[in-house]
Amino acid sequence: MSKFGLERLGATLFACAILLAACATTGKSTVGDGELATSSDQTSAQKRAAINLQLAVGYYQRNEFEVALDKIKQSLLADPDYAEAYSMRGLIYMQMNETHLADENFQHALKLGPNNGEFSNNYGWFLCQNGRAAESIAYFDAAVKARNYPAPAKALDNAGMCSLKLNDHAAAERYFLRAFQVDPGNTKVNANLARMYYERQDYEHAKFYIGRVIKSDVHDADVLWLGAKIAHKMGDRMTESAIGTQLQRYQPNSLEYASYQREAFDE
Repeated sequence: MSKFGLERLGATLFACAILLAACATTGKSTVGDGELATSSDQTSAQKRAAINLQLAVGYYQRNEFEVALDKIKQSLLADPDYAEAYSMRGLIYMQMNETHLADENFQHALKLGPNNGEFSNNYGWFLCQNGRAAESIAYFDAAVKARNYPAPAKALDNAGMCSLKLNDHAAAERYFLRAFQVDPGNTKVNANLARMYYERQDYEHAKFYIGRVIKSDVHDADVLWLGAKIAHKMGDRMTESAIGTQLQRYQPNSLEYASYQREAFDE
């Protein structure tokens, strides 16, 4: 899975977050002084909006984007200020490569929910993936600072990846290490740290982080191949061979396993 499938994985996780939110509330987040809204506080229109959003998420996850867009339309007809629906529509348009429409919807979601960390993180990721990495960092920082945002490591990791696109390796290292401090078991963060240190030829640190990933039973071809290359650089033939066996078992048809068979460790 190229680059750990981050783009699609991030989109899927965002859709799951949207789905969970839809089950509990709509864009209106409170009903009184400090009291969170619950399903019992929703009007019938808001409930229709939430149900249609849940349906949209399901269709999105099956790559049925046109049907998903129709469900979003029904959701917004019921509740025109439903911020999560705009975020979901932005995500759908992003996957459809409708960049302008995605941008409009992400921005509208942020207008309705300016302190929502998930909205900030995902708009930042959209910007980063569309040639605007320099603009994205501020949104990741906002996500990390947002109250009640449950996934700061995700935003920090994204900020690190986008810093690399800007060739700001010092900032990337800071973001990745902060993400590791927040969530040391996060395999994406550990893999990104391993790759960064490998490319810096700091093989000791790279070995530490890739070891944490492989121990987590991650079998992605690019992760295993990175582990094999690090072991090769360290002269650890036993680990190199063991990882090669995993490549053969789990990724026998991958380009990475073909590279391993050719002993193309320096390509």
